[in-house]
Amino acid sequence: MSMRMGEALSVTLFGESHGPAVGALLEGLPAGTPIDMEALAQDMAARSPGGPLASKRQETDDCELFSGVYEGRATGWPILILIRNRDARSSDYDFLPEHPRPGHADLPELTRSEGSSDPRGGGSHSGRLTAGLVAAASICRPLAAALGVDGIEAHTSTVGDIEAQGIEHCPVGAGDDYARIRCRDADAARKMVEFVEQVRKQRDSVGSSVELRISGLPLGFGEPWFAGLEPALAHALMAIPAARAVEFGRGVHASRMRGSEHNDPWEAAESGPRPAGERADGALGGLATGADLFVTLHLKPPSSIPQEQLTLHLEADEPRPLVVGGRHDPVLAPRAAPVVEAAARLVLCDLALRGGWST
Repeated sequence: MSMRMGEALSVTLFGESHGPAVGALLEGLPAGTPIDMEALAQDMAARSPGGPLASKRQETDDCELFSGVYEGRATGWPILILIRNRDARSSDYDFLPEHPRPGHADLPELTRSEGSSDPRGGGSHSGRLTAGLVAAASICRPLAAALGVDGIEAHTSTVGDIEAQGIEHCPVGAGDDYARIRCRDADAARKMVEFVEQVRKQRDSVGSSVELRISGLPLGFGEPWFAGLEPALAHALMAIPAARAVEFGRGVHASRMRGSEHNDPWEAAESGPRPAGERADGALGGLATGADLFVTLHLKPPSSIPQEQLTLHLEADEPRPLVVGGRHDPVLAPRAAPVVEAAARLVLCDLALRGGWST
């Protein structure tokens, strides 16, 4: 079993949702990299629960750096990042493990661990562990800028049937609706907020997706085959809790197109050759083409809903009604968007260091 991602730059996640802390061990950050604690606090606030359409769990997500940093710079040794859990309410999960929740990993993990799992809040399967991922990626911001892989942005693309314009057509997000739903399309954001509020009143949840745009990668950046841009990004993104599908470029629509429609001709540009066309492929064969790379991550509806569900009670060996209490998100994309950016930053920095790329 491994909670580690990356080779030249690696991150190992640890902790449980209702344990003392969560965090990450960041290895491979070059010595001398500046550590920006203010930027770290801002990135953690973007992921943190407690927003208008998020779980009411109030975590400050203050990061403690226990090693690998001296006088504001990385020493080149592993950086241990600790984020203490200060607002866990374990009594909300007293029905576990006898009454596993529908749509959760409670029962598979109970089986895998032969009865020794920590069921509170999902344990190590919880989205709470993405706090360590975001923290590690934030610390890598200066490295990403130095390597020229910092053109990373994401927003909420869909909530249910409501679809935003492509991120390339939207201005930088601002305003109350953006703060609630993290969608850059102001009109779609307003509709999304209204819809999620309705869903929450119905004691339900809804699926969503996050669109990621990576720009500025030089032609030929990446690795072939299993370490390629698409496989490496897909590996990281599909590990985000509740992820159900990932699409690159024109995604599933490509399977319904002809080659004459899908092929992007090469054209001359100021920065060198690049593919022409609407949303041309940003990666081919695992290598950057010079065009923007668009990725969409689809997320299932949050499984913990305060609505009665009939599901198996293990001790009684019969279906019994279950109402999941506690504090949970009705939609995931708003909080997942900074996690998607973080995962992409870590993957790109790792690939850049492995391939020796620099600006």
